[in-house]
Amino acid sequence: MPILHRFARLLAPFFALAALLLTPPALADGLVDNVNGMTLDENGQVVRFTGILFARDGRITALLNSGQKRPKKVEWKMDMGGKTLVPGMIDGHGHFMGLGQQLLMLDLSATTSLDAALGKIRDYAASNPTKWVLGGGWNQEKWQLGRFPTAAELDGAEGERPVWLERVDGHAGWANSRALALAGITAATKDPAGGRIERDKAGKPTGVLVDGAMALLTKVIPHATPRERNSAFLAAQERLLSLGITATADMGTSVEDWLTYRRMGDLDLLKVRILGYAGGVDAALTIAGQGPTPWLYGDRLKLGGIKLYADGALGSRGAWLKADYADAPGQKGLGFLSDDQLLNLMIRGSMDGFQIAVHAIGDRANQQVLDAIEVLSDTYKDDRRWRIEHAQIVDPKDLPRFGKFGTIASMQPVHQTSDRMMAEARLGPDRLKGAYAWRSMLQNGAKLAFGSDYPVESPDPWAGWATSFTRMDAEGQPFGGWRPEEVLTREQGWAAFTTGAAYAAFAEGKIGRLAPGLQADFLILDRDPLLATPSDLRATKVLETWVGGNRAWQRK
Repeated sequence: MPILHRFARLLAPFFALAALLLTPPALADGLVDNVNGMTLDENGQVVRFTGILFARDGRITALLNSGQKRPKKVEWKMDMGGKTLVPGMIDGHGHFMGLGQQLLMLDLSATTSLDAALGKIRDYAASNPTKWVLGGGWNQEKWQLGRFPTAAELDGAEGERPVWLERVDGHAGWANSRALALAGITAATKDPAGGRIERDKAGKPTGVLVDGAMALLTKVIPHATPRERNSAFLAAQERLLSLGITATADMGTSVEDWLTYRRMGDLDLLKVRILGYAGGVDAALTIAGQGPTPWLYGDRLKLGGIKLYADGALGSRGAWLKADYADAPGQKGLGFLSDDQLLNLMIRGSMDGFQIAVHAIGDRANQQVLDAIEVLSDTYKDDRRWRIEHAQIVDPKDLPRFGKFGTIASMQPVHQTSDRMMAEARLGPDRLKGAYAWRSMLQNGAKLAFGSDYPVESPDPWAGWATSFTRMDAEGQPFGGWRPEEVLTREQGWAAFTTGAAYAAFAEGKIGRLAPGLQADFLILDRDPLLATPSDLRATKVLETWVGGNRAWQRK
């Protein structure tokens, strides 16, 4: 036998021992014990437990009941003193960087009159000597103005520097005269496809740009710097974690957004899970190439879908309706794409395996998307989970079509409480049957995923959950609920914010409930949400937020 071979045989036991010593030990467990634990199972039934055991990789190894023996050897354990533990909440539709930017800029969402808004703008402009005054959150319906605000009114608050303020729904913006001039928007400027410039009787722009017309102005606004984007990210993440949101769909992820998320991940600052839907086919291909990205940073980031728009919003009368607006005869809203254009974009994204999510609010827009899904379902017979975002106003005859091809109705309960009076005015009483129709969606076989559409609405999931089974706002109005036939059970509303939102993003194998093999994303609460009254549920305080077995946020 050659000398080298004999030498190798002599050393073999030592190599084996070294390999054994270098092999990482079995993942040690952590135990969070003495909890009032509750989760939903795959069938929507409540499962209760008193302890949760998970490994170093953040995955749950066991849910323990009060009679079960606890492991003798765990790496660490924590006694919660009987506090309530539930799965982390998932926001099925939000705009992550939009929330962060709102938190750092002028926010008009709390203003209840035009005068109050102008006063806040004046104060903000005086204390923030930036080149542009930027913000949003205004709502002329909340101001009971009966019309859009004007550039002339905005000039009275700040006329020297350009001002651009987005409406609460993000589908319209309000500019002062300086901003309009910088963008070159005049009476001669034509309305772009899918957009509208609000004008006076003489054809002069009044200061409000709707949907596609917003780009005429936003293109001249200086881009945020990477440092500013980092700050916006951290502000949004802190806000979401404080409310108990451990994962969120990010609708309309841009290339710059994605770079921000990757930067945060590289710096180990990414705590919340972000389920990205690129803002269009081009953005998806730039970010991900020929298909969805893998899960990154310990299942905290993935680009899996594409967000498209079929129409605008109800508040700005941009939602595309089958019949005229009841309060604006001759207007049916704005269809952003022809039937062929929408179909072609959906095909282009589907060819590369991206999940398709389409914003559709009006009944005509919802019909257009359902028509496209029906055509595509003849070709793509695998699990596609087509998503319609908002699905606010649906012709009752189109409701069964949601279930026919497994379409997900991605809806936002708080829109119903914010919009109900406006919806009645926009549609009239005879066209409300398919409005915010949560129960009908389930009854027709659709999958339901809930979110908030933050920063259009507050990302608070407890308000959304309370609304889902009451159809009432924070003041308990209207008594008995608005169109109460569409109310859900408490458990159904909870499921839409957890298991339903996870399923809607192909993430049900990782998050959405607490069970062995899934990520240990959970919350410690100050109350039992299944026993709380609706008003008490709205007042829920998150004490701790855990993501992947790590405490990501704690109330001080």
